[in-house]
Amino acid sequence: MDADFETLRNDLERLRTSRFKPSLFGADCHKYLVRPPLSELEVTSFERDHRVALPADYRQFLLQVGNGGAGPYYGLFALGEWDEGTWKEGDGFIGNLSEPFPHVAAWNDLGGEPDYDEPNQDELERQVNAFDESYWNPANVNGAIPICHLGCARRQWLVVTGPEAGHIWCDDRVDHRGLYPLSAPGCVRVTFFRWYRTWLDRAILPYRKYPWYGD
Repeated sequence: MDADFETLRNDLERLRTSRFKPSLFGADCHKYLVRPPLSELEVTSFERDHRVALPADYRQFLLQVGNGGAGPYYGLFALGEWDEGTWKEGDGFIGNLSEPFPHVAAWNDLGGEPDYDEPNQDELERQVNAFDESYWNPANVNGAIPICHLGCARRQWLVVTGPEAGHIWCDDRVDHRGLYPLSAPGCVRVTFFRWYRTWLDRAILPYRKYPWYGD
């Protein structure tokens, strides 16, 4: 899929300016608005500070379209942000961005999962803490940045370093389903642009079927 940012910008503008907007999940939060684009200096500074090269399509989106806002689910995170605000490497959630993303296939290591029938509460707490420390270890998402929030601690990540760089991965660890690559019909991996364009196609569909919609 070619990264046509001009058409993407035009479709977003149609959504922003229409009287009637599609009620996609999460749209009441971002209202189809995007933040202003970043400058080349701002993007370059992020890459230098974190010792990474952002995927080309995501980088161009930041420069040509906007720095977060309208997007899948509750919207696209701004660069360096997530659903709880600004993040930092080593904060206990984000891994090391310059280290390769450690997975090339779905991962869900439930080894050491607590025995929730354990009657001794101190022992159960110990098991829970040990499991969480392993399962939620930031090293499990080295080389990736959070890209959006689906609600209830479910997120998606954009891999920026390693063999999976440029692909979107799903994080369903809160449901003990682990980390796995997003897929699409006829596509076992989904790039940032395809991920965003697929969402936007759903949003703009009424305008394509009925050109007068929203006027």
